[in-house]
Amino acid sequence: MRPMPITRKQATRLIKRLPVNRSVSTAAQKSSRVTRMAKAILKSPSVPAGVDLLKKENNVGANYDTDWARSYPARVARVLLLNGVMKPVVDLLATPSIQGTDRLADVDGPVIFAANHHSHADTPLMMTAIPEPWRNRLFIGAAADYWFTNRVTSPLSALVIGAIPVERTKVSRKAIDQSLELLRDNWSMLIFPEGARSPDGWARPFTSGAAFLSSHSGAPVVPVFIQGTNKVLPKGKNIPRPAHTTVVFGSPMQAAEGEDSKSFAVRIQEAVAALGDESATDWWQARKNAASEKTPTLDGPDAGVWRRSWARSAKVRGPRRSWPRV
Repeated sequence: MRPMPITRKQATRLIKRLPVNRSVSTAAQKSSRVTRMAKAILKSPSVPAGVDLLKKENNVGANYDTDWARSYPARVARVLLLNGVMKPVVDLLATPSIQGTDRLADVDGPVIFAANHHSHADTPLMMTAIPEPWRNRLFIGAAADYWFTNRVTSPLSALVIGAIPVERTKVSRKAIDQSLELLRDNWSMLIFPEGARSPDGWARPFTSGAAFLSSHSGAPVVPVFIQGTNKVLPKGKNIPRPAHTTVVFGSPMQAAEGEDSKSFAVRIQEAVAALGDESATDWWQARKNAASEKTPTLDGPDAGVWRRSWARSAKVRGPRRSWPRV
């Protein structure tokens, strides 16, 4: 007897009744229920109409709290990183020539190191060049919009270089108060008054931040001239290359009686320029140039980018030696 043919619909019903398909269907239903439960748990609660949503607190950028980075465990970790990792790398890549540390021999207490700014290599170079005891009790004013942009770079910047967030586009009362509090607590500060790296090696006008903090905390400003870091790590590059660098420390400075922060900032920049002249010539010639107001400025010629870069690469010729020098 021949079997009766079945339709496609009947065949589909028979297949669905098989035990294997039932178990697969049950598992799929359970998985779907679990997914819906997870979404319901993780989904933000609904808010009735007319109720204002609370803004999420932004814990990065200028609002990042760096107090933990000055705890004892964090300081120990930073010293180990500084001496065990950062200094050997800086010595290998930058081969720094450090001058003028004898000018700090009579300084007691915290100071504000104010340096010109060419490269990201300036920070590790300065951290390893600053002598003790200031080196191990140092904080750095770093751009909040660069070093504190997310939850990874923020703690790394605070831990590794001891940075605090500073806003470049406006005056931050929080950053000022924190800096003054740390200076009064015997912490020294490293700051780059230009506010940003130089694109062509020439300096930008110094802002009055270092001058203001010095006037209100009593901590003297130590001008510092840095040269060569734009060859180690130029702006816009991510891979460093070996080059020779120079760091020259100047004598501590403080605001004169009645001198405002802007005028003091100009004097700080002039002191850094004199240190650059000293590095290019010698101490005596730099003093003669300063006395006759012939110190080369840090801001370079008023020309196009290529002309400024060319002028920066030109070799400085020292004066013809004569004896005796008068």
